[in-house]
Amino acid sequence: MVVKSDRYPCSMSVPSSTAVLGDAPSERDAVLDAARRARVASTVLAPATRATKDAAIAAIADALDARAGEVVAANAGDVERAVAAGTAAGLVDRLTITRERLAAIAEALRDVAKLPDPVGEVIRGYTLPNGLDVRQIRVPLGVLGIIYEARPNVTVDAAGLGLKSGNAVLLRGSSSAYASNTALVAVMQDALQASGLPRDCIQLVPGTTHEAAKHLMTARGLVDVLIPRGGAGLIRSVVEESTVPVIETGVGNCHVYIDAAADIDKAVPLLVNAKTQRPSVCNAAETFLVHADIADEFLPRALAALKESGVTVHGDARMRRYAERSGIEFADVTDDDWAAEYYSLDIAAGVVESLDDAVRHIRRWSSGHTEAIVTENQSAARAFVAQVDAAAVMVNASTRFTDGGEFGFGAEIGISTQKLHARGPMGLTELTSTKYVVTGDGHIRT
Repeated sequence: MVVKSDRYPCSMSVPSSTAVLGDAPSERDAVLDAARRARVASTVLAPATRATKDAAIAAIADALDARAGEVVAANAGDVERAVAAGTAAGLVDRLTITRERLAAIAEALRDVAKLPDPVGEVIRGYTLPNGLDVRQIRVPLGVLGIIYEARPNVTVDAAGLGLKSGNAVLLRGSSSAYASNTALVAVMQDALQASGLPRDCIQLVPGTTHEAAKHLMTARGLVDVLIPRGGAGLIRSVVEESTVPVIETGVGNCHVYIDAAADIDKAVPLLVNAKTQRPSVCNAAETFLVHADIADEFLPRALAALKESGVTVHGDARMRRYAERSGIEFADVTDDDWAAEYYSLDIAAGVVESLDDAVRHIRRWSSGHTEAIVTENQSAARAFVAQVDAAAVMVNASTRFTDGGEFGFGAEIGISTQKLHARGPMGLTELTSTKYVVTGDGHIRT
């Protein structure tokens, strides 16, 4: 159904798909038609004022509270199907929406509304000797495609951040959360329409097959940027198969290096926090390395603390000796372990002879997400920061701090591990591009 807002009477008039009149549209036609509608909606949203966008976000939050029952009911069906399919308990938990979780999601939206609007910010401005005024300003990217796995909260988070930054959003969640995402998007679209913005600013991509996702990935010219959120397989698929520009978000093989000059009273709780505070997320530590000079003092305390938290250590030959004394669950480390993002209470571990050895190991196995050093030696800290290539480098701080909220951004759409166009936690600013506005007074170039 085509919906026209009284405020924007022409905003939703979109050419139909290429299907023959009278035929049911193909999945490809349906996806491209959604992208066309998003393109039109983006031209309405881009110049919207902060007040208009914030009011719409607040309306969505209120609607999620008011219609919590239908969202939770739809989610219950997804959860029931996931359990019947033998889905792992951790994944089922990430899929589940309770009334309490939905209330927290709505509150997070209200926090997004309070954030500064990046659109229109002047990055730099100056006047040339010939009198031309040059300004570089932030503008929305346009149409964002978000491809993600079974986390319905991402549906709302991505929609809110896209709306605040002036971008139309095409949401492609996993089939396991399809009923949940359908209910969430329906609530958000109704709130958008009531706020005077086009419903098509937020859309669920039609279809549940990989082919539907591929149609989105190849909608170059209609979709400006794709952002994948999920495991390594999903991200690799999007990066390799997409013709639309991709911002690659982070698989997190994160390391903690305990330097010879580490303060053990700091190092032990930091390592335990980095591994165990929430092991199923991308900024959890997956490997720790300890300098040989401090191993005898550090490892008995560290392994005892990890054992208390139920962690299994996958260690090298030198680590085995310490592990056997502590009684911690232990397995011999393999290359698969060094490369692993466990999502569990497992950690790879090794003893190194020097900071240089630690850096060489990290360079080989790092996913470029977050790396940490624990040391009281400032020269060692500076060398580590300079030599390690990652989106975030922590000095005497847990890897768990790599997060948009923890960095003070208020919210994030993901952690980018690439170097263009964004790197690290991506907040509202990273969902914008720039353009130059040049103002003259009849200037001509000679």
